[in-house]
Amino acid sequence: MTLPQGYQLTDDQTQIDATAVHAFLTTSYWAAGIPLKTVERAIKQSYCVAIRHEERQVAFARLVTDFATFAYLADVYVLEGHRGKGLAQEMIEHFQRHPELQGLRRWALFTVDAHGVYEKLGWQRPQNPERAMERHFPDVYA
Repeated sequence: MTLPQGYQLTDDQTQIDATAVHAFLTTSYWAAGIPLKTVERAIKQSYCVAIRHEERQVAFARLVTDFATFAYLADVYVLEGHRGKGLAQEMIEHFQRHPELQGLRRWALFTVDAHGVYEKLGWQRPQNPERAMERHFPDVYA
């Protein structure tokens, strides 16, 4: 897949607008109220991509990975006026094609409503969900 005319994907950390990411995440169901400093730290410690359109960041995705065995996909979003153009798919495919991310044993993500997007890209629900465990602090940003 290729991006529509006028859209540009970047993984250059200096081109990623943490303030724009924060503006979206602070209103999301998964990171409501997240502090800007936390977003900045998360971006700095992860492999991130963003899509820009007319000098404005309109999409973002973050991968927490050791580049050897595991990757956790997080904070994927596309601003409403830019949805339906395949931007999320392009960001995920960028990660999945990346030479340094080949041969990972496991990729993971959490989603409430985007299962169809990820299934088209080869993702599936856990084969053994009973093995999964988590420590979850939903009010940490409150």
